[in-house]
Amino acid sequence: MKIYTRTGDQGETGLLGGGRVSKASPRIEAYGTVDELNAALGVVAAQLDGSEAKAREIIAKVQNELHTVCADLAAPDLQNEKVPRVGAKHVEELERLCDELEEELPPLESFVLPGGTPAGALLHWARTVARRAERRVVELATHEKINTEVVRYLNRLSDLLFLLARWVNHRAGVEERPPSY
Repeated sequence: MKIYTRTGDQGETGLLGGGRVSKASPRIEAYGTVDELNAALGVVAAQLDGSEAKAREIIAKVQNELHTVCADLAAPDLQNEKVPRVGAKHVEELERLCDELEEELPPLESFVLPGGTPAGALLHWARTVARRAERRVVELATHEKINTEVVRYLNRLSDLLFLLARWVNHRAGVEERPPSY
């Protein structure tokens, strides 16, 4: 099977369940940004060493779930039962992971500057991509009906990525730096 189909050469792409839309549509922008987030997490995973197996496991889980997020966003017919959907259970699992990571961290006393280890810095960057993806999905929701669990998922995911950045840096002994206002 060839990777190119030529069906998008006129600036349109197909949706799950049928139909074609402009590649500049809010729907494509939304799931394209989620895809970018998934790639960013792949870069993070490539930076993790063997001592960060827990972080690697969390990232692998999230990367798989981001495929579900993309499928959910790529299928405008919310009644289509063949499409995997984001649900409350996905959000609850992210919350559980947040709580687990936070137990190992010192209390947050101020904002922190993104940085630290290469993996920690990249996790902070991935968090900002997650926030952008969330904004794109919220924008899409102003135009079309979406599964609202996707917004909740992305919101919680950015929290998890922030905590994971702090956790990776903490495990490496890197102190957090507050901004100097």
